[in-house]
Amino acid sequence: MELLLNLLNDPNPSLLGQVLAAVGAALAIFMSGIGSARGCGLVGKTAAGIITEEPEKFGKALILQLLPGTQGLYGFVFGFLVFFLKIAGADGVTAGQGMFLIFASLPVAIVGYRSALYQGQVSAAGLQILAKNPDHNTKGILLAVIVETYAILGLVGSMLMFFIAYPIPR
Repeated sequence: MELLLNLLNDPNPSLLGQVLAAVGAALAIFMSGIGSARGCGLVGKTAAGIITEEPEKFGKALILQLLPGTQGLYGFVFGFLVFFLKIAGADGVTAGQGMFLIFASLPVAIVGYRSALYQGQVSAAGLQILAKNPDHNTKGILLAVIVETYAILGLVGSMLMFFIAYPIPR
């Protein structure tokens, strides 16, 4: 336990710090990406049934399928930020900073994963609106966008933690 505390309190950049930061970046990218893939897949399966019967609804169905994919993009942006500003940066990363970056990645990773799944379910339900009453398709999109709000909040939470701990130099 004492060794771990000494490592986390060491003010010198270390390989451990870079590895921990990379784990944080990977969590953000993988978890939100997996959630987006599952959410988009769910909507895609549902959309395929509608498009088979009415191919002219492809464009509107595609919008609903793309919505759960944004969480993966948010995780990628945060992971990219961590990688290029901290891991690949000239300053290096201490073990304590690396551990902090793992925690900073958790909001975008966990909220991104779960909200992509939920948004996929809402988007798939929105496809029923498209199938039965295409003029009201926007209502299904708006229902799915409400779930998006929480994915954005997860990204903002991660970004706030990152930039409070590592302010941009002026």
